[in-house]
Amino acid sequence: MTLLQPFVSQVFNGHIWRIQIDELSGVLGLEIRNEGEKQTSFAAVNLQTGDVYFDALTLPERWLTGIEAVYNAVMLLHYYKHESSPEHKGIIGINAQTGKELWANYSLTFDHLTVDGPAVYNANIHPKKIQLISVEDGHMLRNFSETDDKPLEMNIVIPRMVTPDTILPGILPDEPYGNMVHYLSHGSYIIVSLHTLKKEVLQQHLYVLADDKIVYHDLLNSPIQKLQPEAFVIHNNALVYIKNKCQLMAVQL
Repeated sequence: MTLLQPFVSQVFNGHIWRIQIDELSGVLGLEIRNEGEKQTSFAAVNLQTGDVYFDALTLPERWLTGIEAVYNAVMLLHYYKHESSPEHKGIIGINAQTGKELWANYSLTFDHLTVDGPAVYNANIHPKKIQLISVEDGHMLRNFSETDDKPLEMNIVIPRMVTPDTILPGILPDEPYGNMVHYLSHGSYIIVSLHTLKKEVLQQHLYVLADDKIVYHDLLNSPIQKLQPEAFVIHNNALVYIKNKCQLMAVQL
């Protein structure tokens, strides 16, 4: 049986804080935060080819910035209003293949993605009026319509959290700690993430199985102090996960 191998394995200078996948181009955008240096940076990876377009993009504001979404190969970034506030302000459009700034509008705030592009609003105008903008250059297209401008559906599948006894007996490659397993069936594969406790060391593992055989295994975190949240997602046929908080991994299923 053929063993699987990762086609993306990229370590970043900080913790991967957030990822966003572009449903149209297959580009994955990352927000990376380095607490020690108080530096937020951004990266873009092609989930179809494994190419890393850039991995250390920064804005003039070092820390109070983040990623909103990636749409049609344009990465949308934002600033924060204040260090102690979760409120976003401004939108910066970045070419997700080159890292070049395409446009910026500091009056607008991102709301959500529609099938026709980003829906935004001006936080200084009340009541809130949502409009659609062009992702290529940021100009206004029209007022948002709940009837016509449907939310963009993402082809992202997340695992279910199940107890070990709900999975076929004998299929788990290790004894789970905490009576919790993240489980997903995808085609002929079964993907599970589980925790183990051996010799007082708590670890998190990822397994891919086919025909009850292990075709891929990775140690995600060790040692850790507490149970970790879900460890992976699938976009189309790409298994995407984060290792040691700073390494992006992807495996083609």
